[in-house]
Amino acid sequence: MSSELATEPTRRRLTERQADTVRRLTDAAVAELRDQGYDGLTVRNVARRAGVAPATAYTYFTSKNHLITEVFWRRLSALPPVERGTGPARERVAAVLREVALLVSDEPELAAACTAAMLGGDPDVRELRLRIGMRIRERLQTALGDDADPKVLSALEIAYAGALVHAGMGHTSYARMADRLTEIAELILPE
Repeated sequence: MSSELATEPTRRRLTERQADTVRRLTDAAVAELRDQGYDGLTVRNVARRAGVAPATAYTYFTSKNHLITEVFWRRLSALPPVERGTGPARERVAAVLREVALLVSDEPELAAACTAAMLGGDPDVRELRLRIGMRIRERLQTALGDDADPKVLSALEIAYAGALVHAGMGHTSYARMADRLTEIAELILPE
């Protein structure tokens, strides 16, 4: 791969300049969410905040849900790799669940927006949702170890997905949900 290319949003590979534009758009989306909330966010306003033309923003993101899901994907992708075999599996799994549950917890507007956006049905959101699910599965699989029971992995994935929806609906905080996911890991995994 050329040093001028970087893997960026779901739609294509980008040059460094294009990648910078996408970064500015995702950063602007977070700032716009803080100021306007999910309902007030538009791709057009994000583009204005990022200093790019709306047409340019739509070149990279088909909708506000696509843009917000990309923000979550980038944060998930930026997490450090899960270390294999350090400590008990239940502690490693609890740590993975906690870090993912807390990924956007300190930004309530972003957390709520991510929940709404990732449930969207447009093709780019579905693609990112698939990538997000695969990345979380990989992290859990690494934490569990190579000989893990696939049913345990599946149970942990379902617990995580349900926990995020539960928190996203406002039934509990993301911090409390991180604690609950630790409890679930302890229930599912033997000592």
